[in-house]
Amino acid sequence: MDVSKRAHVHYTRPRIIVRSIIKQREANMEHQARMVELRNALDTHIVGQKDLLDKLVIALLAGGHILVEGLPGLAKTTAVKALAATVHASFRRIQFTPDLLPGDLTGTDIYNQQEGNFCFVEGPLFHEIILADEINRAPAKVQSALLEAMQEHQITVGGETRALPPVFMVMATQNPLEQAGTYPLPEAQLDRFLLHVSLGYPTAEEELEILQRDRARSAEHVPVAPVVDVATVLAARKEVRKIHLDPMLEGYIVALTGATREAAKWVPELADAIAVGASPRASLAMAHASCAAAYLLGRDFVTPADIQSIAADCLRHRIIPSFSASMQKRSRDQIIEQLIAAVPVP
Repeated sequence: MDVSKRAHVHYTRPRIIVRSIIKQREANMEHQARMVELRNALDTHIVGQKDLLDKLVIALLAGGHILVEGLPGLAKTTAVKALAATVHASFRRIQFTPDLLPGDLTGTDIYNQQEGNFCFVEGPLFHEIILADEINRAPAKVQSALLEAMQEHQITVGGETRALPPVFMVMATQNPLEQAGTYPLPEAQLDRFLLHVSLGYPTAEEELEILQRDRARSAEHVPVAPVVDVATVLAARKEVRKIHLDPMLEGYIVALTGATREAAKWVPELADAIAVGASPRASLAMAHASCAAAYLLGRDFVTPADIQSIAADCLRHRIIPSFSASMQKRSRDQIIEQLIAAVPVP
């Protein structure tokens, strides 16, 4: 082979490799644009809760559940209904009350007099997106039935186990103020939520836009149009698992979780602030959620900013402040914020 031919082979081979990498990336992220379109569609229906909408889609992409804490009237129900409509998924709202029974969620065996046998009637948990409204009002037996569904994606009734839909997501809400007649969620159940989002009031400009949109919609109701289907969501979840998470960032995630167990090592004034630190499930939650956050931003790799954007939501419900922290009126968010600022970014 002469010199010119060798040079041609030498310079074209890298180009072929680059093209193949680009094509492979496009194939791996085939559904990314559709999920970004889904997120943008939610903005046309909900005003003033950008963080909630981001976390809803992140939880959907990561295959996790989300706990939303906020006062009534902050669009929690409206947001999850809009998500279910844009995904074209089956949706059911369950109002949790102290007299709720496990069978009200899972379904039960009903005796059929005509055929002389029992038949199973499915409960609302067999839908794809569930709104568990005021979840802390349900007693322990109901919580245990919901726990199996959230963790195992299955329901056991009468000794028979039945699988739930592949896309199964629980969005639970609780009021942070009214605690009369409520049952605190067990730590084991709190740990099953991927994210815990705390909502605040919208700004004056956002509230004005809410008012104007409501008056405009009163004249003509515009239904929420589906943007993606369930198959697209499942395919997008597979793509999220392929997002690159650098080993140094994996170490950063573990350091953030470990800081909740050894707070004094990072912030001396927090020596007695945390009674119980986060479990390893917090590290898994941060890894999965940060990959979904990067995917939603159109990238195929995670940055430290992605981890920091979801760290508080992954840790908020997984730490227990000590009695001294409560006496000092030091909130969980303040503790987590100090720890995130103290742990060095790689």
